[in-house]
Amino acid sequence: MTLYPALITDALKTVRYPGNGKSIIENDMLADDIRIDGDKVSFSIIFDKSTDPFIRSVVRAAETAILTYVSPDVQIKGNITAAFRKAAPERPAQLLPGVKNIIGVSSGKGGVGKSTVTANLAVALAAKGYKVGVLDADIFGPSMPKMFGVEGEQLYMVNQEGRDWIEPVEKFGIKMLSIGFVVDADKPVLWRGGMASNALRQLISDAWWGDLDYFLIDMPPGTSDIHLTLVQTLAITGVVVVTTPQEVALADARKGVAMFTGDKVNVPILGLVENMAWFTPAPHPEEKYFIFGRDGGRRLAEETGVELLAQIPLVADICDRADAGDPIAHAIVADAATGGEISENPEALAFSNLADKVVEAVDRRNRMQPPTSKVEIHS
Repeated sequence: MTLYPALITDALKTVRYPGNGKSIIENDMLADDIRIDGDKVSFSIIFDKSTDPFIRSVVRAAETAILTYVSPDVQIKGNITAAFRKAAPERPAQLLPGVKNIIGVSSGKGGVGKSTVTANLAVALAAKGYKVGVLDADIFGPSMPKMFGVEGEQLYMVNQEGRDWIEPVEKFGIKMLSIGFVVDADKPVLWRGGMASNALRQLISDAWWGDLDYFLIDMPPGTSDIHLTLVQTLAITGVVVVTTPQEVALADARKGVAMFTGDKVNVPILGLVENMAWFTPAPHPEEKYFIFGRDGGRRLAEETGVELLAQIPLVADICDRADAGDPIAHAIVADAATGGEISENPEALAFSNLADKVVEAVDRRNRMQPPTSKVEIHS
């Protein structure tokens, strides 16, 4: 028998929550995490609090419903997890009090398109009506000014709440700061780790970011002092890891996932993005050539237990428009303005879909896990 999520959901409609007599589906208690692996089925049931007296009876009833209405061969015993809703606490005094979600975009190594993904994700989110900010935290290789077409912009101060702040540069409705605005673009940044970390803290704490739905941080590749500075300075909601299907990139991405999920850091991984998943020639958009390997990001996602958020194709237009300071995701805005169909821009649509996935992942993370706090790392 072939199992699929709708069978599971239909069976669970028969499970009543004793507290009010409604089904767990009507009570919105079924988490969006149904996993099916052959005959093995697992999912979470959400309760308001860990002291709910009906947890065990509801879980047992759910097991019985699956075995009765789906198949007696389903491996369900012990695979139902009780999760708990987290009441949103009042936001404590902290940096960026007007920012709802802080998302790090990371990669295990350079050259996988992390900054391109960050720029296009930001533009796609803004096109959907969200308030977005971007911090270019790649101190030694800042690229956001070029990708947004704002190289050479001067930074100014703005007075808010009785003090002067750095005013982020705004483009495509996105607020952005980068060390690239204050250093010579033609010269290397020869700073020790402490100097780089201090500069980064200043871009965070001395800038007027205002109210944002999503604050994206384009992190440097690898694992470094900058990553530790960020998790110790900000309560990061979660991290998106970018990789290519190539084995050497996957090995480094695996280390990046391990760094954030380790006991000392413990920042949630929102998901993986497999960039350059295949090459598609512009005249033949239906063709796919897997020049860096096939489905490597998908396999890594399955191995690490995180969601694969997107597979982004390698298309010349993505690179060309990034170099021109007009990210391909901006085609979403252009289409909307002219009444065109977004489907005419499949690369833009890929980033639009990625934005939807990130929004879903953040909402799920905020619903299922407690609010993040700054990381305390002791040597």
